[in-house]
Amino acid sequence: LRCAVAERKNLKVTLLKSRHGRRPGHAECLAGLGLRHRHQSVVVADTPENRGMISKVSYLVRVEEA
Repeated sequence: LRCAVAERKNLKVTLLKSRHGRRPGHAECLAGLGLRHRHQSVVVADTPENRGMISKVSYLVRVEEA
């Protein structure tokens, strides 16, 4: 049997632009992803919830498969 955790894919998300002056909902999405500073990168699980947050702030971040 394969382990479900081993099959899970991850995404590397990098914050390219500042979150200051953005809509409150967009700043909350960045906080939910764990992004605080410009050029900071985090690795998150590839889930529908994370994909939704990433799509909401897609103009602020760069996404790569990890």
